[in-house]
Order: sequence, then structure tokens, then C-alpha cells
Amino acid sequence: MTIFYEAADWRQYKMSWHDPHRQIEPLEREIAVVDAGLAALVEAGVLPHIVYDHARLLAHRAAVAEQFEIPWTAISHRMQRLLYAINAIRQPRVMVAVGIFCGNTFISNAGAAIGPGACYRAERLTGLEIRPAEADRARRNVERFRDGDERFPAEILGRDGIGWLQDYTDAIDLLYLDADGPRDSGKSIYLDLLTAGWHALRPGSLVLAHNSVNAAHTMTDYLATVRDPARFRQSVNMIVDDQGLEVALF
Repeated sequence: MTIFYEAADWRQYKMSWHDPHRQIEPLEREIAVVDAGLAALVEAGVLPHIVYDHARLLAHRAAVAEQFEIPWTAISHRMQRLLYAINAIRQPRVMVAVGIFCGNTFISNAGAAIGPGACYRAERLTGLEIRPAEADRARRNVERFRDGDERFPAEILGRDGIGWLQDYTDAIDLLYLDADGPRDSGKSIYLDLLTAGWHALRPGSLVLAHNSVNAAHTMTDYLATVRDPARFRQSVNMIVDDQGLEVALF
């Protein structure tokens, strides 16, 4: 059974994509909304608990605002906190993010393992962006979090996500999807990406898909797949803002 977590005010919660660092609600409200969502994930058996370091999240947020070049983003503060918290709680050994644009979506996940928000050590953090100029920008942004670390686990690749996932031979603990398909196919590419990376998923792997609310009409086949109990153990639609995040447990 698919579970929906829906913040009561998600329709009224509006951010400016070109001013993503502006606080648009009291911090206490943001924390309450996300914590309630994390509790829903715990109840669904997706997460073991809701505990993460709030101060490290704010340190991460401040560093991104200061150091990253972000022309625009649909990642709200609520979504940033949710992505960071899921990664901080699950602590994936290998995290792969597909369709990272300038790197803000990538670092919202990877920031639990690198930079001032780091709370654990990952082995591999891979971001994939098919557009060369944006892959270069994302690489420059993420490199600012290296801070002299010779064992820096993050890499940004200017690659097509489907081909890279098909060729990948290790396990993936957390797969984040935020790519757009060719010729206005939009988020329908998520199912192709999931299929390409299926062999890398293991029991307990998480698959996160952004835009589960505003692009749900293009994600019909993908959502049917992750919500099929014969394929995934659980899937939760996290409606914390007008974009949404589908969290599926393999």
C-alpha cells in the first residue's frame, strides 16, 4: 500500500527558484514539517529513526549559499532538509544522483557525507549530468567542499545516466533521480533510469525521485513500479512542498 505524507500547507508553501536561500517560514515550522515526514518514513519501515544533527544541516546550508553557483533551483529548504536527513540517517556507502544540473540536488544528498554538514564517511558519491556545461559547473561547486581531502569520495561525471547505470557493477545504496528525458518526455525517463540501475539495487536500497507531485502525470509508469509490492517493499510520497519526493525502499 502506497503511503502519502502531506504537509497541511504544501500548496501555500512557495519558494522563489531564483532566490533559493531566502528563508520563507520560521525554522521551527520547517523542522516540524520535515520531522513529521521522517516519522512517516519510520512508521512505513523505510527509516530506522528520525535523528539527525540539525546544526550540521544549517552549516551545510550556509556553505552551499556561500560557495555554490546556483542559477536557479526547485529544491526548497524543506526538500533540502528532507534529502539531507534521509542521507544522514541511512548513511549510504554508495550514493548516485542522476540529473544534478548545477550540483545543488547532488549536494543536498551528499552533504551528509562531505563538507561542513558531514556526519559519516561515504565510499562513493557520484553525480551524473548529461549537459557538459552544467556538469562542469556542478564539478566546480562540489570541489569547493573538498577542503584538502585526498580521499574525497565525490565525483561529478558528464555522462548519460542510462548508459552509466547499465555499465555500473557495484551496489547502489541510495539512487536519486532528478533527470529530464529528451524531446519533452520529462520525468518519464525515471523508469528507464530505474531499469538501467535495477541490477545495482540490494535489499534495503533507497530510490528517491524528485517531482512526485508536480510531474506525477509523466511519472505514471515509474510510480506504478515502485508502488508495486512485488517489486519494492514500500514507497512513500513525501509532499512537503509543491515538487514532492517519492521515497521507495527496495
